[in-house]
Amino acid sequence: MKSSFDVVVIGAGVAGMTAAIYLKRANISVAIIESTAPGGQLNRINNIDNYPGVLSIDGPSLAFNVFSQMQELNVPYIYGNVVKIVKGKEYGIVTNKEEILCKSIIIATGRKPIETGLDIEKKLLGNGISYCSICDGNLYKDKIVAVYTNNEEGIEEAKYLSNICSKVYIVGVKGSNKNNIEYYDNKIDDIKEKDGRIESIILDNKNIKIDGLFVLLGSYPSTEFIDLKKHDDYIMVNQDMHTSEEGIYACGDVIFKGLYQVSTAVGEAATAANSAIKYINNRE
Repeated sequence: MKSSFDVVVIGAGVAGMTAAIYLKRANISVAIIESTAPGGQLNRINNIDNYPGVLSIDGPSLAFNVFSQMQELNVPYIYGNVVKIVKGKEYGIVTNKEEILCKSIIIATGRKPIETGLDIEKKLLGNGISYCSICDGNLYKDKIVAVYTNNEEGIEEAKYLSNICSKVYIVGVKGSNKNNIEYYDNKIDDIKEKDGRIESIILDNKNIKIDGLFVLLGSYPSTEFIDLKKHDDYIMVNQDMHTSEEGIYACGDVIFKGLYQVSTAVGEAATAANSAIKYINNRE
């Protein structure tokens, strides 16, 4: 017999888990589906010091705290990779393991950063390599960092870091050197470490010593399993987090918006959950 719930949340990042908490507290039958460990991109963030009410916390610890709240409420945690969603009287969420039925869905699958492709990258994540300048920039106050990017957003983040760091190398795009910013129109050939932390990057046999590397090559949302109105693969929603499909909502980094932060994801999740609660109650 297939499992059935009022609402299924797809994705156990901070947005998905927050939505599940709100739904469960409203006495809505809810489950959450995730293909990996809870926390999503929080597990890649070394330090968070811009979240209201929390002076400083590392991403994995914040993820564990939210997951613990969800566990206290006994929200079913279903491991699986969502392959497709089947429309019918109820929605059928097909994973690589099973099919789950529900009346409403909240999509919170987030987005993944584009990586350098170098083997050492994963080893040094949190030990000199970061994907978020706003999250981790203050860790490098008065230090030397490099920003590896290919887009305007990455350049803007590099300029933000130049107000914190003593020196910023922007690698991967052309530009004019100024103040404490220096441009290199190269790709990173290699990354060197010392004592488990990043030490330098190699550009055309040139060894540049740095304290940190921000990989800002862009990111992509995990939305390939569903056909909804999108912009550059990001799900389009209205102010109530409603997608183009009745009964389906989305929140967090998977939606098209202007600011991708923990605080915005939490707020969107609360809104999505509230919309789903109203939708379920109106179906009764």
